[in-house]
Amino acid sequence: MGIFSWIVLGLLAGALAKLLMPGKDGGGWILTMVLGIVGAFVGGYLGSLLGMGGPADGVNMGSIATATAGAFVVLLVFRLLK
Repeated sequence: MGIFSWIVLGLLAGALAKLLMPGKDGGGWILTMVLGIVGAFVGGYLGSLLGMGGPADGVNMGSIATATAGAFVVLLVFRLLK
């Protein structure tokens, strides 16, 4: 995937994760994008461990779902540690 694809996927996944887990979160669109990109890595790793998928490979529904699930996990862990 190119850098533009990672940015778009990160923004979509980060925004969806924040939408699914409402609450007061700091940061703007850059932190939302970083959350989504980190979520794509986490989601791909967890998906491959569970045998349910693999890493994000473009901006498609499977990659968005994987990245959003990973971003949700990252956001949950961050809130628990905070």
